[in-house]
Amino acid sequence: MNASAMKWFVYSQSLLFFASSLIFPFYILFIKNVGSSYAAFGLAYGLFGLSGAFIHLLLSKLPETTDRRLFLTVHSFGMAFLLLLFPHITEVEQVYVIQLALGALGGFQKHGEKLLVTELTNEKQRMKEVGHYHFWTALFSSIAIMFGGILADFFTVHFIFYASSVLYLCSGFMVLYLKR
Repeated sequence: MNASAMKWFVYSQSLLFFASSLIFPFYILFIKNVGSSYAAFGLAYGLFGLSGAFIHLLLSKLPETTDRRLFLTVHSFGMAFLLLLFPHITEVEQVYVIQLALGALGGFQKHGEKLLVTELTNEKQRMKEVGHYHFWTALFSSIAIMFGGILADFFTVHFIFYASSVLYLCSGFMVLYLKR
C-alpha cells in the first residue's frame, strides 16, 4: 500500500463528501420546489438512479489499464460545473436533465472510489484501512450537513451550491495529486 496516496485519497474523498453533504438536504428541497409534485420528484430521483446504473455498464467496458483517478476527476470537475447551474434551474425538465447528469457522475465516483480503495489498501490490513476511510468520510459528511444549515441561514441556498462547487473542484485537484 502507498500510505501517502491513501492519505491523499482520504483527504480528497472527505472533502468531496463534505461538499456533497453540504448541499444534499437543500438540493432535495430545491428539487421539490421546482417539481412540486410527488410524481415529478419520484421521476427525478428515478432518472438519477437509472443513469447511475447504466454508467456502470459503460465504465465496465474500459480497459483495466485505465487510470483509476480518471473516474474521480471526471466526477469532481463535473459536479463543480453542474452545481453552478443549480441556482438557474426554473423548470422541472431542467431538473430531469440535471438528475441524469448527477446520476452518471455519481456512477463515476462510486466506480473510482471502489477501485482505488481496493488498489490503495493492503489486503492484510484492508478491514482497518477501509474502516478508517469510511470514518473520515462519514465524519466530514455529517459535519457538512449541520454546517450547511448554518450557511443557509447566514447566506443563501445559492451560496451553498457555489461553495460546494469550489470544494468539488479542490477535491478533483487533490485526486490528480495522487500518485499511482
